[in-house]
Amino acid sequence: MKEISGAQILLEVLQEQGVEVIFGYPGGAVINLYDCLPDYSCRHFLVRHEQAAVHAADGYARATGKTGVALVTSGPGATNTVTGLATASMDSIPMVVFTGQVPTPLIGNDAFQEADIVGISRPCTKHNFLVKRVEDLERIINEAFHIAGSGRPGPVLIDLPKDVIAGKCLKKAATKTLLKGYNPNYAGHPGQIQRAMEIIFKAKKPVFYVGGGVVLADAAKELTELARSLRIPVTTTLMGLGAFPEDDELSLGMLGMHGTYRANMAVTESDVLVALGARFDDRVTGRVDKFAADAKIIHIDIDPTSISKNVSVDIPIVGDVADVLGKMLDLMKSSETETKACAGGHDAWLAEVARWRDLHKLSYQQDDIIKPQFVVEKIGELTRDKNPIVSTEVGQNQMWAAQFFTFTEPRSWLTSGGLGTMGYGLPAAMGAQVAFPERLVIDIAGDGSIQMNSQELATVVQYNLPVKVIILNNGYLGMVRQWQELFFDKHYSSTTMDHAPDFVKLADAYGALGLRATKPEEVEPVLRQAFAHPGPVVVDIVVAAEENVYPMVPAGEAISNMLLV
Repeated sequence: MKEISGAQILLEVLQEQGVEVIFGYPGGAVINLYDCLPDYSCRHFLVRHEQAAVHAADGYARATGKTGVALVTSGPGATNTVTGLATASMDSIPMVVFTGQVPTPLIGNDAFQEADIVGISRPCTKHNFLVKRVEDLERIINEAFHIAGSGRPGPVLIDLPKDVIAGKCLKKAATKTLLKGYNPNYAGHPGQIQRAMEIIFKAKKPVFYVGGGVVLADAAKELTELARSLRIPVTTTLMGLGAFPEDDELSLGMLGMHGTYRANMAVTESDVLVALGARFDDRVTGRVDKFAADAKIIHIDIDPTSISKNVSVDIPIVGDVADVLGKMLDLMKSSETETKACAGGHDAWLAEVARWRDLHKLSYQQDDIIKPQFVVEKIGELTRDKNPIVSTEVGQNQMWAAQFFTFTEPRSWLTSGGLGTMGYGLPAAMGAQVAFPERLVIDIAGDGSIQMNSQELATVVQYNLPVKVIILNNGYLGMVRQWQELFFDKHYSSTTMDHAPDFVKLADAYGALGLRATKPEEVEPVLRQAFAHPGPVVVDIVVAAEENVYPMVPAGEAISNMLLV
């Protein structure tokens, strides 16, 4: 065996980890890595901004369930990753991000393009490393992938001084990674699961409250079987969309600030609330003391620190959601009498839920001005048989997509939930399209947020990634404007987009197809043309300027106290 460089070790370990795709942007601190990159099987996609590299790795990870990988240089390259790291951290997305660093003798000397990215990123990563010796590099990379993808997933950063990348040593044989003090618990406690099932069997008004953890754990199948067998209605968070088919009669849709009336009322009136891979976010709970106030709460999560963090629970179960749901199914199947009694005892409850559904459905009035909800519904109608992946930017466009697109499969919905990152949607869609080149990938955007990372149109054109960007163009920073209308006397301070690019010309400038619709009758033909086009498309749809997202729960109110119109 001969010694090889740190750059070669890194790329060989990535191959051993099964990494097929890297999103990145080169620079002086990582030039040795880029020099070696063509000799290895990992495909590299050159983004136009480092933030987009991390969002693309994030979108790739959400769509596939694999760990995403990004590679950037030192200094500003590294600091530009922070928003993407924080986005992934809040939403528990597995990712390893490699950043370049100045040579180890220069660290702390304010050298050219030096930044303490380990210190900067510590609050928004699951873990991070500064590699000080080339001999440690292989072990650290393997540890990083283990940490990123196990337990509650999250982003891990590895900072690579230039002399470590250039240094040489012998590569060791691959071994299993073991970390003292880090041993996530996957198996839910049998006694707690038994207690939970006893309560569920006796419940008169139960609800499954489902978060993104069910998607991350690939537990949608188990959830669906349990809910249907016991006839328990299911509501999902923004991150949980797709974990349970929304065309099922038991689906309540999304709950929370912009959730459905039936979901918020069902949670409020429930007597047993089963939280699965959800963290009781403030956008879900509203006023905490009024959230499921009369319910016994069962909380299943792989992260013990999330349990009773925001809302006190009656039965905590620490473990992998898929494992726990599997054991619940086993108990259900071995308790035939209780299962039949439970399923048959929910007629009155399901009738009440149906009444709430009919009382206040998600609705809008389409007239001579295009309504954004109409566009989202039309996208769903035209793609129903295409199994699309939908990403969003953040704001009203995100909420309309969540409300009016019907999600029936997990990993088909990519959005920034916890951090609410504008500019997320296009690079995330790009990452998903790389993962699934034959699938239809759509980014539902706003005219404000699309401008945060619109430079990535160059990337999708360069690699012929046929992402379809649908812009709901209302001429405002719409969600902030809505708050100003409702709570600040229509004082529209700095939310009017007085000047925006011609998005059709912008698409053309990058080499993509640009289309526009300004009348309701133009929407369907334009969307059909976009979806039929083999390359990337930007569709500028001019929608009603002051349309609001309803329902809406005002800040600090109970989720049962909704503004409905």
